[in-house]
Amino acid sequence: MAEHVEGPVESGAQMDYHEHEKTYAGFLAATKYGTLHLVTLMIAMAVFFFTGAGFFSSLILLIILSAIGVYLLR
Repeated sequence: MAEHVEGPVESGAQMDYHEHEKTYAGFLAATKYGTLHLVTLMIAMAVFFFTGAGFFSSLILLIILSAIGVYLLR
């Protein structure tokens, strides 16, 4: 049969909510900026493969789009 427990079931350490919120904010920032850089990389690769722009033009486009995206996402 089941035991009847008096008091709280969890007896672990207290939750550190400040640290939890910092971790969550870091995860959201990594997701946001990671998605930005992947999209700009795909755009630069499309320009490189499907136009006659060349490697260095695509690289410059990647850098410019990434910088604009980081500025806009702040």
